[in-house]
Amino acid sequence: MDLPTPTLDHICDIQADLAPIMEMGPGRAGQRRIIPIIGGSVEGPRLRGRVLNLGADWQTIWADGNAELDTRYAMETDDGALIEIRNYGYRHGPAEVLAAVARGEPVDPGSYYMRTHARLETGDDRYAWVNRTLFVGVGARFQQGVRVRIFALM
Repeated sequence: MDLPTPTLDHICDIQADLAPIMEMGPGRAGQRRIIPIIGGSVEGPRLRGRVLNLGADWQTIWADGNAELDTRYAMETDDGALIEIRNYGYRHGPAEVLAAVARGEPVDPGSYYMRTHARLETGDDRYAWVNRTLFVGVGARFQQGVRVRIFALM
């Protein structure tokens, strides 16, 4: 018996607005920083709403330049449900591309790697499906925000 091949189902695009980076300094695994998530939007075929003004990305920048992304924030759907989002992933690429991203310059998102796996959770029965679904994302960093396209792993 063959196992099914997973497919991806586009759920939404998250545009997270960010406050300035708060540098913590060196930690055990690399340079630590906190980037507050202060709002944004969620648009897509399965989820729509707004990113709430709470949460942050607790990043570690490793010696090789890889950014370990560890975010926790929440959204409110257009119909009033609250959904927690935990997103973990990596961003890396050529040094000159990452330097341009850090300066806030426009950079082709295909020129570097930014991938995540997301866990969504809610107590709202209308969205209970998010509690039992695995999600992956592809993202891009912009001067004052991040965009992540979220897919359900089907």
